[in-house]
Amino acid sequence: MFFWRKKKPSHERAMDWFRQHMVPGQGIIVHTKQPAPYPEVTGYYIPTLYNWGEKELARTCTKWLLSIQLPDGAFPAPDGVPYTFDTAQIMRGLCAALGDVEGVEIALRKACDWTLTQVDASGRLNTPSTELWTDIASDLIHTYALPPLAQAGKLLGVKEYEEAANFVLAYYKKQEGLVPFNRLSHFHAYAMEALCEMGELELAAQGMADVEKCQRRDGSVPAYPDVNWICSTGIAQYAIVWYTLGKKERADRAISYLEKIQNPSGGFFGSYGKGAKYISGGEISWAVKYFLDAYLLKLRAEGKHA
Repeated sequence: MFFWRKKKPSHERAMDWFRQHMVPGQGIIVHTKQPAPYPEVTGYYIPTLYNWGEKELARTCTKWLLSIQLPDGAFPAPDGVPYTFDTAQIMRGLCAALGDVEGVEIALRKACDWTLTQVDASGRLNTPSTELWTDIASDLIHTYALPPLAQAGKLLGVKEYEEAANFVLAYYKKQEGLVPFNRLSHFHAYAMEALCEMGELELAAQGMADVEKCQRRDGSVPAYPDVNWICSTGIAQYAIVWYTLGKKERADRAISYLEKIQNPSGGFFGSYGKGAKYISGGEISWAVKYFLDAYLLKLRAEGKHA
């Protein structure tokens, strides 16, 4: 006699993937082909972990990040070099852990103070290096560095942080390339999420109108407007933005598509489909993070709780 074991829900399998791919006592790996701990992604996983009730995992990640902060307040990327974007994503984690983990407030202030040194007179956010960006990321991802700076300002009562975030936002809003879907979906979605977080819902809706023209009946969105392959993370992020904008049907379809392509491990390859060019052979840690964030919004939209 055979007993069929019921398949775990997709969000549970995603969290299992996190547990299985966290470096003990440190943080989440980059991807399965580069299993070193990744500070940036570990940082923005921390709010996700708290939201799903995984407090001990969140605390472990936070303590590791505190141990690797550079003397000037910045945080290193996997290559050991500080990046403004990476530092800001770790600030997301520090904001979530504030009041729960000892030492977070001092580290958060230092990181914010360092970030302010990267703001130039025009409002552009500079970074010590862009080497790891290769040729697919651009300066526009720095919009996603602004919400944690603004949030830190509110939590710490430092108006200078909030003012700096708004000053930089004003610069990026002037950039013609910010809103259109004209780059890898993952990086475009960073900007759409950031606009939502900064209260710029109309601009986000404009950008998502481009995406909606590309969403297929199965819920997927191509990695670029003119390709057939998809980027898993981009679709998860777009689901988050659609839930935020009240477009539940589109978001639900995106989630359903991701559940269909989710690997047996609970993780996701960076991209899928013929010609896929974004880490197609490795399971990437950030796809799981955004899937968990999107799924939590799905549950909330249905009146359920994690």
